[in-house]
Amino acid sequence: MSAGVGKNLAMYNFGLHVAAYESAAVEGFRLREAANFEAAARAHGFIGRSGYTGEPGTSCWGQQVFPRFIEGSGFATAPSSLSLWADIESLMAFSYSGVHADALKHARHWNVRQSWPPLVLWWVDAGVVPEWKDGVERLEYLHDKGPSAEAFSFKSPYGPDGAPLEIDRNRVKEIAALNAGGQGDLLAHVRTLKI
Repeated sequence: MSAGVGKNLAMYNFGLHVAAYESAAVEGFRLREAANFEAAARAHGFIGRSGYTGEPGTSCWGQQVFPRFIEGSGFATAPSSLSLWADIESLMAFSYSGVHADALKHARHWNVRQSWPPLVLWWVDAGVVPEWKDGVERLEYLHDKGPSAEAFSFKSPYGPDGAPLEIDRNRVKEIAALNAGGQGDLLAHVRTLKI
């Protein structure tokens, strides 16, 4: 991970599958997972992401825990991710275009309808690596208290200075176009996969 100057954007997301991770019902999700991680790694503005306990490769950023919304689901774990980005435009460009957009388009087949925010964003000092518990706390905070500089979403963003932020949509488009050049092979691959 590169340590820059100032602040980086942390992102945590959480959902619940309609069935067990290994089931045929969420096979489309499983098949796309590696391509999504690779697309993120190639994306402009990506700094790093947490791995998962017990899995080889990327190190886990603290003990993986889950928000209270998992209670009563019957699951001990759930799909979630924790990552760091240079800015909100870079994360938005990755999230809503290319390989990740393909996965979002089909997510309703694999995930239950949520009564909580799907993700939470917050700023951390450059060089700080957030832990899973930080993401969980902020997602619950966003759900309970609404958006603020402490915990926000793309719909109500805040800047590193704590003030409400206007997302630069033109920059998002420019970054998405830049990313497209580096993930054409991945996008071609995911478009052949089962939903």
